[in-house]
Amino acid sequence: MQQLTFSKDEVNRLPAKPGIYKFYSSREKLIYVGKAKDLKKRVASYFQRNLTAGRKTQKMVNETTRIEVAIVNSEFDAFLLENSLIKENQPKYNILLKDDKTFPFICVTNEPFPRVISTRHRELNAGRYFGPYASVRAMKNVLELFRNLYHVRTCTLALNEPNIRKGKFKVCLEYHIGKCKGPCEGFQSEEDYNREIEQVTHILKGNLKPVKDHFENEMKDHAFKLEFEKAEEAKQRLILVDKFQSKSVVVNPNITNIDVFTIVSDDKYGYINYLKIHNGSINQTLNVEVKKKMQESDEEILSLWIIEIRKNFKSNAGEILTNINLDTQLGGEVVTPQRGDKRKLVELSLKNALYHKKEKSTVRTPRKSNEDRILMKLQEDLQLRSLPVRIECFDNSNIQGSNPVAAMVCFIHGKPAKNEYRKFNIKTVQGPDDFASMHEIVRRRYYRSSEENRPMPDLIVIDGGKGQLNAAINALRELDLYGSIAIVGIAKRLEEIYYPEDEIPIHIDKKSPSLKLLQQIRNEAHRFAITFHRKKRSDQSLQSELDEISGIGEQTKNKLLIQYKSLPGIRNAPTLELIKLIGRSKTGILVEFLKKKEAGA
Repeated sequence: MQQLTFSKDEVNRLPAKPGIYKFYSSREKLIYVGKAKDLKKRVASYFQRNLTAGRKTQKMVNETTRIEVAIVNSEFDAFLLENSLIKENQPKYNILLKDDKTFPFICVTNEPFPRVISTRHRELNAGRYFGPYASVRAMKNVLELFRNLYHVRTCTLALNEPNIRKGKFKVCLEYHIGKCKGPCEGFQSEEDYNREIEQVTHILKGNLKPVKDHFENEMKDHAFKLEFEKAEEAKQRLILVDKFQSKSVVVNPNITNIDVFTIVSDDKYGYINYLKIHNGSINQTLNVEVKKKMQESDEEILSLWIIEIRKNFKSNAGEILTNINLDTQLGGEVVTPQRGDKRKLVELSLKNALYHKKEKSTVRTPRKSNEDRILMKLQEDLQLRSLPVRIECFDNSNIQGSNPVAAMVCFIHGKPAKNEYRKFNIKTVQGPDDFASMHEIVRRRYYRSSEENRPMPDLIVIDGGKGQLNAAINALRELDLYGSIAIVGIAKRLEEIYYPEDEIPIHIDKKSPSLKLLQQIRNEAHRFAITFHRKKRSDQSLQSELDEISGIGEQTKNKLLIQYKSLPGIRNAPTLELIKLIGRSKTGILVEFLKKKEAGA
């Protein structure tokens, strides 16, 4: 095999012969491997100005600095060489040909009284291997058929003649339930056992006629000898073989040793189905999904994978049926049948390929979650311009103007994002003024968000009616954010939804999931605000009681507040623990105060 190297500017010097070409980047990294009937024409096509070339192809050409070609005797040899180079080097612009899975085989072991087992590892001289099986379920069905038809042992005993003669083994449950004839104790001869193994190998090769003839003759012989129970047993086994064949025979049994390949594709993937036909039966099936790298044609993808699949399944079928015309050599005669049983085979394979495509496309297309559907409904009900993925809701809390606080909760994709919750102490408002308090917290929230480039909500919800909503709108106007963020108010009594600059509220259907989401958000904001307000009142109450103690300073009060939260918590604290926290003398003052307060109560 001849190796030649060219630069990008020497494309016209390439030989007009079949072979493979390799593109290398400036870092001498192999980035693409291709094959061609005519290397000169194929490689030159990449470097011509072609407006229809995809962006990936143009990117690959721009990265290429050196081209290496290998001349071979035929296009078929080029296919084989390309395949091996791609698998070995995995160039980034090539279709992936990774073997990430080892298919199982059925092995008839090479030992006295052979076993029939499944395995994923092939060992030299261990036995005769049949497969590989693309479907583990299909393989298990075949093994189950053998257990119903024949008396094949499942044990791993060394059943050689000396061991059997010495009586080293005893029959097991398999013998007693009629699944084994007990060769371990000499109840079945090796010659008789091997006749059954011969029938097994016929089935594994797809040749069912000798098996059917055997059971049919056996049935007739037993019937002639008036051994009707044995005749019925042979008949039932013949029925099992017929059922096994009826599942796989799809065409005239005269059609034999054929490979069927079909392909369908979309913009990003190709979907290939493979059927192996022998004696009118589908012996093997396989589905392959291929990710496209540079808008490869179906012809390119299928040609490459026919070589790969036939190599993996060790197929030597002389005829290959496809659903698209392939003007190339692929180790057999490639035919695109137009009618008859062979056309039916192609249509069956194509149906499987289309189904495989549908299944894979469904998996890749994420289904809309229930939360997304609710958000879409909310967008529709509130006539929002975008999906309200991030919703922030505000609520005030105070009792006759005392301890005024506010809270903001955040829901993302319809779920609470508790790390985004915020608490606010009202700083600029005196007395019970909900409107002014709402203006303050909305302005503070979004002024800081703007300064720190934090994400803005898709929807702001104000817990309250028209007055609270207008206060929040004025805050957004001052920040020049009004109009860029959707905002609504929700009034508690009738669950009315208020829009900016609209005096008449709207009512969402009370059974609507979007209203339930708004209610959940509003209730969460109310709960969060009330909890904060209660804590602040409790802290203030404790602070005021501790202020009555002479000899306890501000720093000591803060330690007690942080550690025990409330007056009962301080009262129940162990004396030694208090001494450790605030010292012996202050503990004495505190304990004396608590005793007087308890006595006065």
